[in-house]
Amino acid sequence: MLRFFATCPKGIESLLFDELRSLGASSVKETRAGASFEATLETALAVCLWSRLANRVLLPLSTFPSPTPAALYDGVREILWEDHLSPDKTLAVDAVVSGSSITHSRYAALKTKDAVVDRLRDQTGTRPSVKTSEPDLRINVYIHKDEATISLDLSGDSLHRRGYRTVKGEAPLKENLAAAMLIRARWPQIAAEGRPFVDPMCGSGTLPIEAALMAADIAPGLLRSHFGFLGWKGFDSRIWTHLQVDARYRKKEGLSRLPGISGFDRDKNAVSSALANLKRADLEGKIHFEKRSIENLEVGSKQKSVHGLVVVNPPYGERVGEIQKLRGLYHELGIKLREDYPGWNAAVFTGNPELGKELEMRAHRTHTLYNGPIKCRLLHFEISKEWFYKELLEPTRKKAAPTVPEPLNGEMFANRLRKNMRIIGKWAKKEGISCYRLYDADIPEYNLAVDIYQDMIHIQEYRAPDSVDPTRAGNRLQNALVTVGEVLDAVPEHVYLKVRQRQRGTSQYERMDEGGKFHEVREGQLKFLVNLEDYLDTGLFLDHRLTRRMIGKMARGKSFLNLFAYTGTATVYAAAGGASSTTTVDMSSTYLNWARRNMALNAFVGKGHRFARADCLSWIAREKKLYDLVFLDPPTFSTSKSMESTFDVQRDHVQLIKMTADRLSRDGTLVFSNNRRRFEMDLASLKHLRIEDITEQTIPRDFARSPRIHNCWLIRKK
Repeated sequence: MLRFFATCPKGIESLLFDELRSLGASSVKETRAGASFEATLETALAVCLWSRLANRVLLPLSTFPSPTPAALYDGVREILWEDHLSPDKTLAVDAVVSGSSITHSRYAALKTKDAVVDRLRDQTGTRPSVKTSEPDLRINVYIHKDEATISLDLSGDSLHRRGYRTVKGEAPLKENLAAAMLIRARWPQIAAEGRPFVDPMCGSGTLPIEAALMAADIAPGLLRSHFGFLGWKGFDSRIWTHLQVDARYRKKEGLSRLPGISGFDRDKNAVSSALANLKRADLEGKIHFEKRSIENLEVGSKQKSVHGLVVVNPPYGERVGEIQKLRGLYHELGIKLREDYPGWNAAVFTGNPELGKELEMRAHRTHTLYNGPIKCRLLHFEISKEWFYKELLEPTRKKAAPTVPEPLNGEMFANRLRKNMRIIGKWAKKEGISCYRLYDADIPEYNLAVDIYQDMIHIQEYRAPDSVDPTRAGNRLQNALVTVGEVLDAVPEHVYLKVRQRQRGTSQYERMDEGGKFHEVREGQLKFLVNLEDYLDTGLFLDHRLTRRMIGKMARGKSFLNLFAYTGTATVYAAAGGASSTTTVDMSSTYLNWARRNMALNAFVGKGHRFARADCLSWIAREKKLYDLVFLDPPTFSTSKSMESTFDVQRDHVQLIKMTADRLSRDGTLVFSNNRRRFEMDLASLKHLRIEDITEQTIPRDFARSPRIHNCWLIRKK
């Protein structure tokens, strides 16, 4: 078995992880912008042929310190290049450098090239030539923090270049981004059911063609004439021939069950490009392309009774004038989807969330993807449900005063609320707790979380699964709201409803509305501002109540650091506990200002309390000061234009903990927490630290039904 690394665009690493495993790779580990894996040579070649998501497949040869150009040259020269490249062949070198003494990638590539050709000349008496386009061997150099990894690029050219796109549209999607969109929209499952696909703004046809390749089980690399492994000495042509023969057989079988796929565009030149690309993809006659505007978009008579998938990548503009013109386009698209595609699934890809609102439909799922440097959203809709949910939720999201729906038996739910009030409510009152969780999906039929914030009620509905009838789910929600109001004797203006889905990264903190109304609540002797309207989370994580208390007790006389601080509630506790100084770091100016307000609300102001707006990973890497007590509560996943890269707590926790522990004083303590339910601490990589799991001690009584709401550890230096 050999070790490989596959690169991919930011945001689709988890999809690549699943794809690699499905192709036979083992020991797959998701990491930043890619995944490492173990495989036989045959499996690695299969990845090159079949991966719809990867950019490149790399075979690492050596990793070594490279603090200077001379060290890089020496390390590269030590590699047995005569085992990989004949001296009469050609080579090219790509280099990427970051955070290293060697700062110029071209210089790093030049030194690597010199080392390779010098070794081969010494070994054979001749040297290979450099060829930047389709060389026999492409070498990849990655230097990070003065450590170089030298790899063979088996793909040769980025795998997103399938070979069919001879003509590009005005703003083309990369093929692997299009594939990621289709997978997120569940097209493989929909296609397997024989249901159709429509792209009403198809441009040069990338989405319909990728949809056809996926539905017909066609290897995306089958059209490519060049791969990086073809001129490599380790290449086995017999394996490659077998893989290609098998792929052609699967293509023939797959085309026989291809569902209906259509692409439309109002621009005749775009349609001409799509037809040219279709021919190059060897799919002529398999996809219907036609010049047609949104206004004339209709479902074919054969498709009306077979609900399929609409995926569209409308333009999203960059200038104010463009955006104003596009509002009407999005509005018209929303109307057409609702009127002509009831019962269908739809996915709309946009780099402008404001334009997405013009669709006038509520997305039941969203995914963040990147079109080059542009952060985009893939909005998922179940069109048959949209008007119902819009009418139901818009009036109740701020102030829930529901009307009585179709009668349902809610007595079981009411009885559970009364029981919880007797037990949890009584306990909270005895403990002086005014903000707590009363109900957390105790009964599966009523999939809600009900939180008490003094005299206010905050209700979160966990979105019902697709198998639940939408009308019944909505009626049940209305019934639950009425029941909550009656049992808790609530004032309608004090009841707030939100619909919650599984969140990733900073999406749990994102703004839902523009009300900006804050409420002051108490937790013990301390005061905090919460916002029950504008964000999915309110600004006060109730499950961290005991963790905050612990920090307050530990903080006396200590310098305190709060990383990924959110609204700074832990900082308030540390200051109240007598911390000698506090430092609060978050990359969001909104939450940093919120933290300042929380501190000021409790009279903690002055030079001893520092606030820093920064990417926490970059900040802790630069920080020189030592701290006695650190609270580290990162999101599960995060990406932002303010960050230098993505963050995944499972993938990156070792590096993050090591960097943070380096900022601990000799007897300092790091409190590390996260809310990834299946998180696994990599203890083997952190042997130099004393790590104590205190999760059980930090779960409050009102969250006893959800003991995996968060994880928590105490970490100290040995």
